[in-house]
Order: sequence, then structure tokens, then C-alpha cells
Amino acid sequence: MMLRRLRRAVALVFALVLCIVRYWHKRIRGPLTLEQRAIWLQQAAIIILRCLGIGSQVDGEPPACGLVVANHLSYLDIIIISAAMPCFFVAKMEIGGWPFFGKAARTGGTIFLDRSSLASAMSVAEQMTERLRLPVPVLLFPEGTSTDGAQVLRFHSRLIDPATTAGAPITAAALRYVLEGGVEERELCWYGDETFTAHLWKVLGVAGFSAQLHFGEPQIYPDRRTAADETHAEITAWREAGVMELETVEQEAAVTAVP
Repeated sequence: MMLRRLRRAVALVFALVLCIVRYWHKRIRGPLTLEQRAIWLQQAAIIILRCLGIGSQVDGEPPACGLVVANHLSYLDIIIISAAMPCFFVAKMEIGGWPFFGKAARTGGTIFLDRSSLASAMSVAEQMTERLRLPVPVLLFPEGTSTDGAQVLRFHSRLIDPATTAGAPITAAALRYVLEGGVEERELCWYGDETFTAHLWKVLGVAGFSAQLHFGEPQIYPDRRTAADETHAEITAWREAGVMELETVEQEAAVTAVP
């Protein structure tokens, strides 16, 4: 496991350096537009996934605009979703201070939210309203925090309001992680008091895993609470169906293995 961690750590450093070089190669030609910054972040995410050997399966059509709401399991969600489509994330202010990843988030056009400040929420809502006019979707995690995957927490609707007020399409995106050897998804989830460094070190040692990302059909909702409740139900249903499917596969494999 230690050798695996070290090998992946070296691959991650190589990927980060490559992403920086690619950014400055683009930047030297002049300032990047918001759309170009989102595309750079997508390309960076693809590079990181490849270097770490993380597979991903995308089901459904990634939207080209509007608001996307997703369940939240880990900072890994950002890399997985970014690789699937260019987008602008709404993220907690603390991420902006992370080594490299915080800078990458800012460069990619992430909108940062101070969850303890009403003024910050109002400012974020205004920025979201402006971004929703662009041909790049805005990505929001309405649970407000990452979880262990046991359930999808009730969605907060405040930051869904800019989309419903503007009549912008809203797409539900459901994410789950599948690990080898019957390891539970929660082993990859980042929640509670675990530090970023400790969790990343653990992730680097995981034998193998892949991500499954499902996009629903874009919908226009009459109000933010309806949008929050219906997208929550859609994401929950997809994740529960996936759990049942995995359990069926494991049971069939166990029966087959019996001599």
C-alpha cells in the first residue's frame, strides 16, 4: 500500500505541474475569459484523473448551461464533475486557502461562499445570476456539506433561487463511488473532522475505484423549494437504485463462488 501511495503521490505532483504549465501557456496569450477558465479547469481535472488511474462513467447528457445541483461526498466530486463538463462551482470559502487546489479553483472561476455570512450569500446569488447568462453551467452542492453517503441531506434552497428567478434550466446530477473488493463508498467520502491531508493520503492508498455520474433532464421549476425537493428526490432515487444493483451483483457473485 505504501508503494501505491508513493507512486500516486508522484503522479499527482506531475499532473499538478502539467496543469500549471498548460495554464500559463494559455495565459501568456492574454487574459482568459470565464468560459476559457472553466475549460482549463476541465482539462486539468481530466489530467489528474488519468494520472491517478481513476475511472469515471457518465450517464446522461451534461448540460451546456443553467444550474446543476449534485449530492456531495468529497472534494473528489469537484474533479469528477469538472472532467465531465466545464462549469463554475459554488464552494465554501475554506477551499480557496488549500494548496494548489484553492488556486486552481479560483483560476477556474469558482464562486466562494462564506456560509456564516448573509452578505456573502447575497453576493454569491448575484454572481450566480450573472454566470447563469453564460454558456457554461453553474454547479451547486445544496446539501451544504459533504457526507458519508449514507443518505442525501435535505437541500438548502437559498442558492437555487437565482436559477428559478431567472427561469434557467436546472439539472440534477447524482454521484457515487464504486470501490473494488467490496470496500464501502464511505471510505472515499470526506466528512466529519478528518483533515484534507489525512484523507488525501488515504485516497492515494485505495486499491482501485471508479466514479459514476448521472445527469438528469434539465427542468425549469416554478420556485426554489420545488426545485430543491424534486432534484433531491431524483438524486436519492438514482443512488438507491445503484445500491440495490450493486448488492444484487455481489449476491450473484457470492452464489457463483460457492463450490
